[in-house]
Amino acid sequence: MASACPPAASTQPALPSGPAVFKTVPYAFILPEILCGTWVWILVAATSVSFPLLQGWVMYVSISSCLISLLLLLSYLFGFHRNSENWKVLDSLYHGATAILYMSAAVLQANATIHSEFSPASPLHYQLNSAASFFAFVTTFLYILHAFSIYYQ
Repeated sequence: MASACPPAASTQPALPSGPAVFKTVPYAFILPEILCGTWVWILVAATSVSFPLLQGWVMYVSISSCLISLLLLLSYLFGFHRNSENWKVLDSLYHGATAILYMSAAVLQANATIHSEFSPASPLHYQLNSAASFFAFVTTFLYILHAFSIYYQ
């Protein structure tokens, strides 16, 4: 009699725990997401916020995404997921939604950068806004990579 095939769940790769998080492709993006998002937060906070509605949204997205990504990283490091497949869905949905929110924040920050180019404020504010725009788009790209790379495991 032929042996039965193993269940489909056993063929899925295990979710990483501990330091293996930093060596596994989709989960290794979490730390750069946090670092680049922190730079967005710092750079926007260092400028004179001349467009509070635009840059307030950028600050909200960068701070909340930073904190939630940090909690997600800690949960992977300490193994709270217990290798549940639901964590892959949660991770993918979170990073996909955050990528959309970060794209809106990056576009608004770029708009604030364009407006600050012609303002009488010092050129330092324009340079800080430019750097914040750059890191906002890099962070958006990292969140998109993370969200889509889960499907290609």
